[in-house]
Amino acid sequence: MARVSKPDAPLTADSFGVVPGRFWHQLDDGRFQCDVCPRFCKLRPGQRGLCFVRQGVEDGIVLTTYGRSSGYCIDPIEKKPLNHFLPGSPVLSFGTAGCNLACKFCQNWDISKSREMERLADHAPPEKIARVAKRLGCKSVAFTYNDPVIFHEYAVDVAQACREVGVKTVAVTAGYHAPEARAEFYNHMDGANVDLKAFTERFYKQVCAGSLADVLDTLKYLKHETDVWFEITTLLIPDENDSESEIEEMTQWVFENLSPDVPVHFSAFHPDYRMNDKQRTPSDTLFRSRQIALKNGLHYVYTDNVHDEDGGSTYCHNCRAPLIGRDWHELKSWGLTSDGRCATCRTPCPGVFDGPPGRWGRKRKSVKLREFA
Repeated sequence: MARVSKPDAPLTADSFGVVPGRFWHQLDDGRFQCDVCPRFCKLRPGQRGLCFVRQGVEDGIVLTTYGRSSGYCIDPIEKKPLNHFLPGSPVLSFGTAGCNLACKFCQNWDISKSREMERLADHAPPEKIARVAKRLGCKSVAFTYNDPVIFHEYAVDVAQACREVGVKTVAVTAGYHAPEARAEFYNHMDGANVDLKAFTERFYKQVCAGSLADVLDTLKYLKHETDVWFEITTLLIPDENDSESEIEEMTQWVFENLSPDVPVHFSAFHPDYRMNDKQRTPSDTLFRSRQIALKNGLHYVYTDNVHDEDGGSTYCHNCRAPLIGRDWHELKSWGLTSDGRCATCRTPCPGVFDGPPGRWGRKRKSVKLREFA
């Protein structure tokens, strides 16, 4: 099979947001295989992949949402969630439409499951996003709400534009990525939060239509082959992925295959999309999971979507002094030196720190890029 995609070809968005895809090849039967994610959708002209935004055309595969967004907001970086990446700073967040997984519990389903291109109402070239982020005082831009894996070309171009003006980029992703496309993608990212949805193949297959092994491969790739700062989030769903044995196995794997310094977030589920029959995650489940992870040697373990100042704060793993106190997404105290060390015992705190902490707080602000020249 000869590769006919051209990863280095320049991309120019037309008025409909359609650009050539970078990763695909033609099969012997004439179909085009998308090589962006492990689903490897095989498409004829006019057909779309499961993500809906990558489509077969006469001479290959195109991305249909380049330059188009479902909306922009300024969020606290802790909402991604990233607790060790420019704490307290504002991040300009946006997504497009579609997703390459089919999670029954999706909590952004109105965006990630959208098949309506008219939802993509805000248009912006990469250079404008970078310029507006800088003007608004955002230290980073986040690709979020739906998975940036599927809008690879747009995300990479935005990341390049951001680097040119000194703004960092963050991918909020499920990590379901094919190796070649993944290498190019993370070459341009500064940070990531990877949604480790569970720790069984059963859950990934039956609930997400994906594969755990591919996500674990991405996590190992990030740790051992890149300089990208990343954190892990697991949404705990009652009776699905919240058993003590599964949390034991998952946190032991993180310790042994990644590092005890990789932050892990346990997040509370609320009924949504096709799992409205499930109850909300009890707070005790989050607290118990955090204790299991700490017992297994992980240094930085957090509880999210629940009011828990202890579980939301960062402590020195050596002397247990508080390093970053948090109440929801509000920074309350700061115990780090200017070079990112514990002010009490001088033990380094891993992460990306740039001077004093930000003061953005928990507020969220909508932004309309069309209002900026």
